[in-house]
Order: sequence, then C-alpha cells, then structure tokens
Amino acid sequence: MATIYEELKSDHDKHRKLLAQLEETSGDSEERRALWQTFYYDVGAHAAAEEVSFYSGLIAKSDGQPEGRHSVAEHHELDEILQELNEMDMSSPGWLTRFKTLKDRYEHHIDEEEEDIFPVAKDVIGPDKSGEIAAEFVRRKKQERKLVDKKAEEALED
Repeated sequence: MATIYEELKSDHDKHRKLLAQLEETSGDSEERRALWQTFYYDVGAHAAAEEVSFYSGLIAKSDGQPEGRHSVAEHHELDEILQELNEMDMSSPGWLTRFKTLKDRYEHHIDEEEEDIFPVAKDVIGPDKSGEIAAEFVRRKKQERKLVDKKAEEALED
C-alpha cells in the first residue's frame, strides 16, 4: 500500500503534466477543453480529499498548524483562480494569461508541500507506513468526484 506522501506526489506529478500540456494548447480547442476538464475536476477532488484526510490531522496538532493552515489558505486562493478560468472564454488572451498565473501558483504550492510540508507532516502525523491515511485520501477523492459529477448532472437538468 502506498503512503499518503506517495499518493499526493503521484497526483502532483499528474497535475504537473496536465499543466504543461495545457500551456501548449491554444484557443478554444477540443484538446484544451479536454485537458482543462481533466485537470479542473481532478485537482478539485484532490484538494478536498487532501484537506480532510491529510491536513485535518496536521492542523489537529499544534506543531503542524502553521503549515496546514498555510496550505489550506493556498487551496482557497487556487480554487478562486480555477473558478475564474472555468467561467472565462478559453479563446481569449486573458484565459492563457490567467492560466499561467494558476500554473505558477499551483506548481509553487505542490513544490512547497513536497519539500517543506511533507517532512513536518512525517514528524507530526507519522510516515503512514500502513497506508491508512492514503487509503482515506483515495476513498475521499472518489467520493468528491462523485459529488462533482452529481452537481454537473443537476446543472444539466436545470
């Protein structure tokens, strides 16, 4: 069983690849739409599951509060940019400009998690050798995806 750190790093690597691919697209193309949809939904489910399964444990202990709160605040900032991009015209020059801001901030966030927060978390909540936290993250991420899919279906019905 993978640890929470391995699960998060795997998602981060997938997100880095999607961001690089998105940056190479142009206009309101099928490729850009497909890549954006994949990134948008996966990163949203990732962040929600990460906050519940990983950051809640870190914030629960005083030694982990500064790092945990900082990252959750960054999630909120990134979510605002994601929502803006999701509502913007993909063919506008402003979309790519705003996307590059998202890319820079998101890559900073995940680099910071891996380099600064993971070592603190390993001390505060442990190495997750059993994979228990990772299993909760994976379960929660699937649950978050189902919620997103349900909201999308309801929006289509309206």
